[in-house]
Parts: sequence; structure tokens; C-alpha cells
Amino acid sequence: MNMEELSKVCTQVRRDIINMTANAGSGHPGGSLSAVELMVGAFYTQMRVDPQNPHDPNRDRFILSKGHAAPCYYGVLAEKGFISRDEFKEFRQLHNILQGHPDAKKVPGVDASTGSLGQGVSIADGMALGAKHLGKDTKVFVLCGDGELQEGQIWEGLMAAAHYKLDNLTVMIDNNGLQIDGSNDQVMSLGDLAAKLRAFGLHVIELPDGNDIKAVVDALAAPTEAGKPKCILAHTVKGKGVSFMENQVGWHGKAPNEEQRQQALAELEGK
Repeated sequence: MNMEELSKVCTQVRRDIINMTANAGSGHPGGSLSAVELMVGAFYTQMRVDPQNPHDPNRDRFILSKGHAAPCYYGVLAEKGFISRDEFKEFRQLHNILQGHPDAKKVPGVDASTGSLGQGVSIADGMALGAKHLGKDTKVFVLCGDGELQEGQIWEGLMAAAHYKLDNLTVMIDNNGLQIDGSNDQVMSLGDLAAKLRAFGLHVIELPDGNDIKAVVDALAAPTEAGKPKCILAHTVKGKGVSFMENQVGWHGKAPNEEQRQQALAELEGK
């Protein structure tokens, strides 16, 4: 797909995020909207996956470590043909497959159940190490939030990834600067994140605009340094694409009402 087509996919996923959370009256629109380009870029330009055979043992793997961004994940999976958009109507409802955090036992295309923050890199390490042990060319992608990087297990996972030379692993960081209780700097500053990641042995590609689909695609396609995990540190905008949500911490875990839904969809219509 060309960049214009990928941009249209990103816009559709954003519409889906708004509709899902508005229908449910709950969910996490802010961090879902910021992560769109990272997920679309991975699924559409890098990952070897087949909606007709979601459990193919030779598929590439994706782990959404920031599991609360599930609406973005579900939007991408629907666009790829893994699930029906009809499921969106009952997002976060009892017995529906699309819960507030992804469930690998219920949702085709979901490789790991996530929700408890800090665990995704460890899961990805295991998948990447297993692929190397079996001599497979499987690629593993994990998407983390920046607030999530305040969890110690993330750094243990990154250290292990470097130690085991997991150059089949790509860590994507949705660095939107905000978390549920405020800005990252207010809650617990991450400092010079790029320098820390490099010090831990990762090949870091820093994107000043992580919501630029071309920049994301180029970073994903960039050659990986032999023996080093790749890390895409993407500076993004929480609530990207919806004016009244952008850079507003209050939209971390609040759903739009009907009036706000219509305003958001109208704004996205012209993109």
C-alpha cells in the first residue's frame, strides 16, 4: 500500500476507536489514538500474518503491552480481516470477544493477553528467543506505552533482549508524554529515554513525529543492527486526530458522549 492508502487506514482506525468507546461508554481513546500509526505500520508493512490462518506457526507476532489501547488493536485487526466490525457494537460488553484488554483465547490475531502493564517485553523476549532456538525467521513486535516504562520489568526485559541478541525483536514506544494521573514528568520522569535505551544495548531510532505514517514505515523498514533489538522511540500525540482530545490527560480513560462522538467523527471525516 502507498502512503495515501495507509493514511486512510489510519483514519478509519481512528473512527473505529471513537465509535467503540462511545458505544461502550468506557474505554481508553487517548492512548489508542496516539498508537495508530505504529500498529498500522507494523501490520501493513512488516508483519507476515494471514487472517485466514491466524494461528499459522510461521506467522510474525505482535504484543500490545499497553493493553488498554485495545480499541486501536481491534480497529487494525478488523481492517486486516481478522475480525468483523460488527463486533465493535458490543465492545467491552459481557460475553463479547472484544473486551477492554485483548484476550488471545478469544480474538483471532491476538498473540498474547495483556493488560497488566510492564509484561509485554518479557513475553516478546520469549517469543523472539524461541524463534531463534527453532531456527525460524519469525519477527516479533511489541508496543509499549511511555508511562509503562516506569515499570521495572520493562527494563529487565530490555536488558535480556540485548543480552540474548534478539535482532528479530522490534520494541515500539508510544511516547505521548501523558499517563492516567498526569504527565510522565509529574508522575515519574523518564529522563533521557533515548540515551537509556541505547545504554541498555538497543538499536534506537527516534521519531520526532510518531504519528507520521511515512516516518514510522521508514523506521520499521530500516536495517537492523546485527545482534541488537530494534527500538522505535516515537514521539506521539495523545488523542491524535481529535482536537479536543489532543494532549489532554483527561481522555486517557474517558469515553466520548454522543455529541463528542459526532464532533470527533466530523473532524476525522476531512482527513
